[in-house]
Amino acid sequence: MPITPATATHSSSNGTAEAILLELVDEDGATIGTAEKLTAHQPPGQLHRAFSVFLFDERGRLLVQQRALGKYHSPGVWSNTCCGHPYPGEAPFAAAARRTHEELGVSPSLLAEAGTVRYNHPDPASGLVEQEFNHLFVGMVQSSLRPDPEEVGSTAFVSAAELAERHAKDPFSAWFMTVLDAARPAIRELTGDSAGW
Repeated sequence: MPITPATATHSSSNGTAEAILLELVDEDGATIGTAEKLTAHQPPGQLHRAFSVFLFDERGRLLVQQRALGKYHSPGVWSNTCCGHPYPGEAPFAAAARRTHEELGVSPSLLAEAGTVRYNHPDPASGLVEQEFNHLFVGMVQSSLRPDPEEVGSTAFVSAAELAERHAKDPFSAWFMTVLDAARPAIRELTGDSAGW
């Protein structure tokens, strides 16, 4: 697995560990500073920029992933195709494409902006808080997946009906339904009414 800022602690030129920084934003999404990743998620949480990706196959099925058990936040739960945080100064679109490739080993054949959503979701299991200004993206995936096992435990392509069944019995991330509902207009535009999203 390639070592990236999202998957490893770095050593700076003087040999000390370099923290992963997130971009703090105001209620309108304007950048106001930075914070270390874990610190930003400690209660009550600091509002920061994030992104969520929803990729579909040609049949209109959504690619969902089960987060790897080794992840510090929401391990083992199911969630959307990919989600994460841009580096300070990185465009959300670029971050979404980068992390999709890092986590799943694919580049979307289509990726389009689908709006933003702001939420505050405590995660009871970890005690962490998702205070996020989330940029949403929808698109298509047409190549074979090569998931990074340190990031992704499992993947599945699901129809809208299959997702409802899975969501009723399996644990999902605290933010999943919020980002899915916010992205639904763009998802319907992408997949068509017959897909049922």
